[in-house]
Amino acid sequence: MVWRGYTMESECIFCRIVDGEIPAVRVYEDGEHLAFLDTNPRSEGHVLAIPKEHIKTIDELGDEQTAKLFIVVKRIAEYLKQKMGVKGYNIVSNNGEIAGQVIPHVHIHIVPRYEGQRSSAGFELAFPVDAKAKRKVEESIEK
Repeated sequence: MVWRGYTMESECIFCRIVDGEIPAVRVYEDGEHLAFLDTNPRSEGHVLAIPKEHIKTIDELGDEQTAKLFIVVKRIAEYLKQKMGVKGYNIVSNNGEIAGQVIPHVHIHIVPRYEGQRSSAGFELAFPVDAKAKRKVEESIEK
């Protein structure tokens, strides 16, 4: 399957970072996860947390994998608050090309927030507002 030009795991930028083929500033690493500074940061200290295993989207993670990944995200957030003095942070993950996922490898953005920054830190979300779209979502939840 080709996704935005990627045809296999060996071409995945994040897998190549994990393998040490592409340099990155690593801020956390364990046997299953890697966190590194984003090369195109939305804010000073913007970190990406990933599983080392090539998995495309969050829904493809097992429950235990998901829990472990978010423990890493929590540790990064704690570090940013304690050591860098951030006032808050955004946690963002785009899943699927239509959602804006550029690299088909699960990754969680931890974007530090400082005084005077825009509330979205560069991430814009839009929600359906018309009644028909709202009802469709409500009906799918009720099932």
